[in-house]
Amino acid sequence: MTSAFENLAGPGKPLRAEPPDMKEFAGLGLEVWRVLSKCHDARNLGEYEGMLEVDTRLVTDLITACQLVANKLSALPPLNQP
Repeated sequence: MTSAFENLAGPGKPLRAEPPDMKEFAGLGLEVWRVLSKCHDARNLGEYEGMLEVDTRLVTDLITACQLVANKLSALPPLNQP
């Protein structure tokens, strides 16, 4: 069974496979990914099951996580466009 990525990658398709680059993951700690995952799960519960509980602490943690990700992204060199 092929993955969604495999369906979109290859000759004549919009994506191309690249080897993994561990530098892309360095410095984005697990705590950021945990917050993003928890928020995604909460969003899904609200969207698909109508169970939306807004937790002030989670919103605060989400804002902090987004700022960390934005800082990392802004520090990257510009992309070379083909």
